[in-house]
Amino acid sequence: MNITFLGTGTSHGVPMIACNCKVCTSGNPKNKRMRTSVLVRKNGYNILIDATPELRLQCIKNNVTRLDAVLITHPHADHIFGLDDLRRFNMIQRMDIPIYGTSETLGTIRNVFSYVFNNEPDPGGYKPRFSLNSINGNLKIGSLYIEPIEAIHGNGEVTGYRFEKFAYITDVSEIPEKSLEKLKGLDVLVLGALRYIPHAKHFSIEQALHIVKQLKPQKAYFTHMCHDIEHEEDSRKLPAGVEFAFDGLEIEL
Repeated sequence: MNITFLGTGTSHGVPMIACNCKVCTSGNPKNKRMRTSVLVRKNGYNILIDATPELRLQCIKNNVTRLDAVLITHPHADHIFGLDDLRRFNMIQRMDIPIYGTSETLGTIRNVFSYVFNNEPDPGGYKPRFSLNSINGNLKIGSLYIEPIEAIHGNGEVTGYRFEKFAYITDVSEIPEKSLEKLKGLDVLVLGALRYIPHAKHFSIEQALHIVKQLKPQKAYFTHMCHDIEHEEDSRKLPAGVEFAFDGLEIEL
């Protein structure tokens, strides 16, 4: 299984608009963060988790030429606004792209992308074609078995996903006990960790490290970082087995 981090930044991205901080003006490419997304590859199947506003750029940069399914963690703009770019994959693959999420997430997608579902003729292929599939238990896509993991994002919910011994949970402020049980025995855990200062809707670095200590994965990567995190300087503060992810990072399981 190959995991590619397409983006590792918060909803503002890094650099932020009109910010002159040392991270936003850094020349280190590991401090340049598109909105958060990953691509999971196994046995010829490519599964995207979240479709960010930079999806087109992420696919070009990482040579993504096929998508077989899209899993959505939650319906915030930085996680769904790239869905229109699926139309290029429709043209290449000559198929609709299945999208998976909770019923609430799919309802928001249907409203935001209402033009996709209005049944008007589209002879030029200008509309993306995707099917909406509500998550009801575990999924099987190709040879991959995927277990949805429920978590809390402020006053809302977010869906994490476990693929065998890899799990991905972003935009999270609390993981219920029953979900923690589903995250045991991991080789790799990817976890959202916004910044050092506490936030109402996101784990801080300290809170994320506490979860890692509880679950004891062989390796943990933090994602969805804001411009408070300077990659080289702050990486040195992390314990062994924990790293800040960066755009373009690939890992093999």
